[in-house]
Amino acid sequence: MPTHSEIVIQLSAIGLLAFACQWLAWAVKLPAIIFLLITGIVAGPVTGWLQPGLLFGELLFPVVSMLVAVILFEGSLTLRFEEIRGLQTVVQRMVSGGVLITWSVISLATWWLVGVEWPVALLFGSLTVVTGPTVIVPMLRTVRPNATIASILRWEGIVIDPVGALLAVLVFEFIVSGQGGEALSHTLWMFAKVMGVGTLIGLCSGQLLGLLLRHHLLPEYLHNLAALASLIGAFTLANTLADEAGLLAVTLMGLRLANMQGVDVHEILDFKESLSLLFISGLFILLGARLQMEPMAGLFWPATALLLTIMLVARPLKVAYATWGSTLTWQERAMLAWIAPRGIVAAAISALFALRLEQAGVAGADLLVPLTFMVIIGTVVLQSASARLLAVRLGVAEPEPRGFLIIGANPVARALACELVKLDYRVLLADGSWENIQAARMAGLPTYYGQPVSEHADRYLDLVGIGRLLALAPVSEQNSLAAARYRPEFGAARIYRIQTSTELGGSARRRDAPHRRGYQLFGEEVTWAKLSGLLNQGAQMHSTPLSESFGMEEYRAQYGERALPLFALDPQGRLQIFVVNGRMRPGAGWTLVALITPEPKAETVSKPDSEG
Repeated sequence: MPTHSEIVIQLSAIGLLAFACQWLAWAVKLPAIIFLLITGIVAGPVTGWLQPGLLFGELLFPVVSMLVAVILFEGSLTLRFEEIRGLQTVVQRMVSGGVLITWSVISLATWWLVGVEWPVALLFGSLTVVTGPTVIVPMLRTVRPNATIASILRWEGIVIDPVGALLAVLVFEFIVSGQGGEALSHTLWMFAKVMGVGTLIGLCSGQLLGLLLRHHLLPEYLHNLAALASLIGAFTLANTLADEAGLLAVTLMGLRLANMQGVDVHEILDFKESLSLLFISGLFILLGARLQMEPMAGLFWPATALLLTIMLVARPLKVAYATWGSTLTWQERAMLAWIAPRGIVAAAISALFALRLEQAGVAGADLLVPLTFMVIIGTVVLQSASARLLAVRLGVAEPEPRGFLIIGANPVARALACELVKLDYRVLLADGSWENIQAARMAGLPTYYGQPVSEHADRYLDLVGIGRLLALAPVSEQNSLAAARYRPEFGAARIYRIQTSTELGGSARRRDAPHRRGYQLFGEEVTWAKLSGLLNQGAQMHSTPLSESFGMEEYRAQYGERALPLFALDPQGRLQIFVVNGRMRPGAGWTLVALITPEPKAETVSKPDSEG
């Protein structure tokens, strides 16, 4: 057994390694599961430094089960029924008849290609029907398919986890009960029990917590604690009454909360997202550390054939069945047929059931974990490496998020938005003033009528293709709120805001911290009022190409103080924005966009009439 200090060191190292893997995944734009599993394998079977069984002892699988419950609850909180309006049939088939198709094909292929007995083949098939949000959601961020594909895959990944877990439990019960007539009746009873208990506890728990939130019976600082305690309580109670009903309960609990009228779950969701990221990272390292390399080496070719069968036969058959008669295009169906990576639920449940079957003396049980992990690694690596390219080739990928969300639809915002549209950039103007919105729509600009920092905006503001924020409201507080709200969405380096007269004349103590403000637009002395005044004086936007013979010096000599540079297109066509303390140095091949004030008219002197 490791000593107290060794336990503390290993737990700390797991946290640091998890952070490093997530950071590396962000940098290279690949799913973090790849690096997490590699780290776990190196820390566990390769070096022997990390041994989860010794580190956690009997607590390992209860802890794993509870962490999976938190992950599923967080995922189900993001599911809203309006997202799949018109696609309900596809999703329902995916998680019902489609599961049976996948299970049948995988079980048959496992029995034939790997040569295991039917009980183990059926259990492996039930374990690998799940996809899972832990790998689907990060992959969707990288692949960026259209909204239809993304919604179907996200719903499937979250809903299918408890369905797959339930199927695995039923197959497991059938195996350990003796596989006869009594075993069948026992399995059917288990199915009814798990469904009844999980549904009742999940929906009741979600309803109760939702009522507490809706009627403000809890202070805000207790919302996250109440949600965490409630989901753990529902999970534990459901599992106590019916084995493995907890995952179904927490999924339905989150689904009920997400779709209750008048219940704001955004703060809870933000908190759970952070927890899920930590738990997912730690779990993959721990489960990777439990792998045994010897069985994996002997399974390489059978497992490769099985992997190809899962990806090229089972998945396309499932998608063909689920999308039959739907309005989806063949390109969208092809994309759905390719993306189906396996994740944490398959890994966790395979480890749990393999241990139980080995203790029961079932032959071939030791192959469950290596087979499952080879499928997880294979699907994640192959699909993450190719899905973005396939989405682009099929024409179902969303465009690069190069557009601008503009806070305000006032004259300054409209003028800048019109120029960005001329440069072929998408814009979306958000304003709570109907007069401003009306004027923007008359100018042909896309708009959102409402406060950009609101629950309604969180639900209905369409940010597809939007990657940067221009805060151009004349009130500094509006810009500050918008910058704080959308900084996690776009990243601090993509937040830009105009200075207001209040900020220019105010003390430093009254200003936001630099990391909250974002980049200050256009110049130290440039304010919203100054831009508005220049536009009222007749200033207009002008695009000027720069060359070897007409560079910035010649530009300044020609326009002087009349030109206020705003944007510039570099030789690669990328838009750069002039900001305070920026390092942009436009040169030959660049195009400069500036607000240029008209030259003052020369005064005319009237001559007296000549006397005749």
